[in-house]
Amino acid sequence: MVGHQECIMEEDNRAPQLWRKTLTAPAPFADETNCQCRAPHEKLTIAQARLGTPADRPVRVYADGIFDLFHSGHARALMQAKTLFPNSYLLVGVCSDDLTHKFKGFTVMNEAERYEALRHCRYVDEVIRDAPWTLTPEFLEKHKIDFVAHDDIPYSSAGSDDVYKHIKEAGMFVPTQRTEGISTSDIITRIVRDYDVYARRNLQRGYTAKELNVSFINEKRYRFQNQVDKMKEKVKNVEERSKEFVNRVEEKSHDLIQKWEEKSREFIGNFLELFGPDGAWKQMFQERSSRMLQALSPKQSPVSSPTRSRSPSRSPSPTFSWLPLKTSPPSSPKAASASISSMSEGDEDEK
Repeated sequence: MVGHQECIMEEDNRAPQLWRKTLTAPAPFADETNCQCRAPHEKLTIAQARLGTPADRPVRVYADGIFDLFHSGHARALMQAKTLFPNSYLLVGVCSDDLTHKFKGFTVMNEAERYEALRHCRYVDEVIRDAPWTLTPEFLEKHKIDFVAHDDIPYSSAGSDDVYKHIKEAGMFVPTQRTEGISTSDIITRIVRDYDVYARRNLQRGYTAKELNVSFINEKRYRFQNQVDKMKEKVKNVEERSKEFVNRVEEKSHDLIQKWEEKSREFIGNFLELFGPDGAWKQMFQERSSRMLQALSPKQSPVSSPTRSRSPSRSPSPTFSWLPLKTSPPSSPKAASASISSMSEGDEDEK
């Protein structure tokens, strides 16, 4: 701010410092600075200004308006005004409450709030308070204005079909483009259209019915609607949680069913391997049955055993009974020896 107050435009090498400081500090008010434009101020054409001349000073561009409920449409218009020329200094005039209420209507923001909103816009180099509704030659000369930037739509007001008509005829008017879909009137229309919503919102945030200019009956109605909305929100939250729980149960049940099916297939496969027609259990059962049958069946004599081989030339030997035969004792030792020798010869014949 000190640089703004000490700046004198007759010093050519210090001129650029004035508008560059607005990037780090609020733009100054024109009536609070000692900046006097005493440098030679020759009239410029738009073609000359677009070439970036003169080199010793910036092109001074002026834009004015009400700027109530400062929004992006305002900022874009000021951006266009600032970037019309390579080297420009943007002055923004803001009309007072008295003029605005007289020619346009009541505003939401008062003039002090509107001034401050403009000071903190990055494209603004200087703010002129209590700007005139119609630009006069004296005002243009006082602020050394080269060009006036505004949208090209004729602005009828104060008994004139277009308040910028004489500026256009003088070749000092440079048009900018309006931003569609956003304006102060549009914002106010949204608030009026949804008045009940915003009244209930502010009551819920602690504003009183008197501050909102709401009657006693409407206040009670709004508060009741807020309670109903809270109940609806709780019910909605419960429904959402219930849905989440059901979804989780479905997912888990699906996983359990899938695992159960896999285990069932595995169990059935193992069962068939054990107890199927060709299963291991059947083979094991047959083996054990055959062993049990072998164990329970009577043993055959060694003579009639099928494993013993017989000579085909010999007739089958008669079956002998293993029961002991009653024999008379030998009458003499010679007879006993003869009987033993005969038995041994018989055994050799069997072999």
